Amino acid sequence: MGKYKKKAKTPQTENGDVRAKKHLGQHFLTDESVAQDISETLSYKGYNKVLEIGPGMGVLTKYLLKQDAEVHVIEIDTESVAYLEEHYPQLEDRIHQYDFLKYDLGTVFRDEAFAVIGNFPYNISTQIVFKVLELKHQIPEFSGMFQKEVAKRICEKEGNKTYGILSVLVQAFYEAEYLFTVPPSVFNPPPKVDSGVLRLTRKEDFSLPCDEKLFFRVVKTAFQQRRKTLRNSLKSFDLPDNLREDIIFGKRPEQLGFREFIDLTLKIQLYAISNQQ
Repeated sequence: MGKYKKKAKTPQTENGDVRAKKHLGQHFLTDESVAQDISETLSYKGYNKVLEIGPGMGVLTKYLLKQDAEVHVIEIDTESVAYLEEHYPQLEDRIHQYDFLKYDLGTVFRDEAFAVIGNFPYNISTQIVFKVLELKHQIPEFSGMFQKEVAKRICEKEGNKTYGILSVLVQAFYEAEYLFTVPPSVFNPPPKVDSGVLRLTRKEDFSLPCDEKLFFRVVKTAFQQRRKTLRNSLKSFDLPDNLREDIIFGKRPEQLGFREFIDLTLKIQLYAISNQQ
């Protein structure tokens, strides 16, 4: 189990539950059927390890443990860890009390494949996705619950106002599916917005034909001024006029799918290479 300084006692409430903490963005899922539905969003094929982020009191964990997989959980809240130790002894040394965003998962999974799942805290949900992208070579599947608006944005296609940086970067490497909407009433405390469950399935070939770091930079820079054409939003790349006359530079970023962003990156990359010769 992940090491931590002090083993906490589960706080005493009327029903023995853990108190949700606002600074951790905790909204505990209380609906068993929703938890079961989320647990079944993964295929459990091609890997035998699953990491749940932020299990809280284990309503989703319970159903994950019924699947044919080795379940690990990562939880930053000491009180939730104590609750999980008491109620889910079958997890044994697979409860890791760390911050997912800062923890080196190689110490747990080494170079093995694993899926990621969870009811994600809204305040760090996009950061979780960026970390998954960093670890895409190890994560063939990812599913879980986000604020509905964020889940929709990740799965959105070009041509829509909600389409943005996350949409492009995720869809370059994963097939993104919005699965279902979850109302606030199934949480304690209830959030002020609907939630949405999505699934990301890594593409068979998830390598890019262009420089990956440059691709990320092009996408992020383009959407920083999303109302402008690429000719204007990518001025910081200091591209020559003859390249900027290409028809693609007359488009706005939301008009480009991930494949067109790859083509755009290749054009910029080829110019950089030729300029160095």
